[in-house]
Amino acid sequence: MIRTCGPEDFEAIYRIINEAAQAYKGVIPADCWHEPYMPRDELRAEMERMTFFGWEEDGELVGVMGFQPVKDVTLIRHAYVLPEHQRRGIGGKLLTHLKGLATTSRLLVGTWADATWAIRFYERHGFRLEPNKDDLLRTYWDIPERQIETSVVLGLELQKES
Repeated sequence: MIRTCGPEDFEAIYRIINEAAQAYKGVIPADCWHEPYMPRDELRAEMERMTFFGWEEDGELVGVMGFQPVKDVTLIRHAYVLPEHQRRGIGGKLLTHLKGLATTSRLLVGTWADATWAIRFYERHGFRLEPNKDDLLRTYWDIPERQIETSVVLGLELQKES
C-alpha cells in the first residue's frame, strides 16, 4: 500500500535509505561514499524540502520515494527499497504513483553515473538520459560539484490532460 510519509516515519525512512544505499559502496567514487550514506540531520532537512511516499507491507514501511516540485519540473528523490523487498515491483509502483501526482510536464531524477541498475530502472519506466545533466543538476539540485561530476540526470516528459 502506498501512503504519504510523515515525521513519525523518520526512523523507518532513515533505515530504508541507509540499508538500500549499501549497494553504492565500492561502486560510486570512494570520496563520495560515507557512513551512514544519509546522516540523520541531512534526512531531516530533506523531509522539510519534499514529500516522501512509502510502500507499506504488513504495517512496515519497506520502500520510499521523495517527490519535490522545483520551479518548472518535479524531482524524484531518494528512491530506495529495503534489499530483502527489492525486485518485487515496489519501486515501479511508487514511481507510477508519483507520476500521477506531478503537476509539471517534466519529471527529473538524478543518480550516480556508476549506479547502472538505477539508470536501467528509470529507463524501463520511460526516462531517458539527459545530455545537459550538469546544467540540470546545477539548476534543480543543491549538491556538491563532485556529485555533479559523477552523476547523471534522466528525464520524462509527461502528457498532462488539459
